[in-house]
Amino acid sequence: MLLERGFELRDEDQKSFFISWLDDHAASVMKVARAYTLTDEERQDLAQEILLQAWRSMPKYEGKSSVATWFYRVALHTAMNWQRKDKPRRAKQKPLLEIQTTTPDCVDSVEQAQQRETVEKLYEAIHQLPKTDAALVLLYLDELSYREMAEVLGISESHVGVKLNRAKKALGKLMEGKTHES
Repeated sequence: MLLERGFELRDEDQKSFFISWLDDHAASVMKVARAYTLTDEERQDLAQEILLQAWRSMPKYEGKSSVATWFYRVALHTAMNWQRKDKPRRAKQKPLLEIQTTTPDCVDSVEQAQQRETVEKLYEAIHQLPKTDAALVLLYLDELSYREMAEVLGISESHVGVKLNRAKKALGKLMEGKTHES
């Protein structure tokens, strides 16, 4: 469902639209939050901030892009701003202990453990990329088209291809354990 330009929604309708959008795009919000944070607590804080900004921005949604593109744009811009504004505080504050969440009564196979380790390594590498490259990699991992990535980031499709190729190379080096050179 798309909102038409100038169409006023009642609060109940806006809430209904938002819940529907959230059902479809909550995973994207968490992926973005995970890529821009270091701890579970920060991830939850950023996810809440993304949802708040999406709620506030919803009346401005005009249907010019898909809901997925709009949600990603809100999530990425919020995450980038949050990271920039929160960087001084995070630099001074390091967690005393990183607590791993485990699920009881669940025996992981070796394959699941290796897959989880690879995903963790991937997110660690994404954290080291410049903000726009990290955003581009997230969009790529969510299988958005070049056109959709261009819409979210506000760049041309050809520029998406160039930047994505560079980001993939940098990510590959980071995954191999080499440092990223900005």
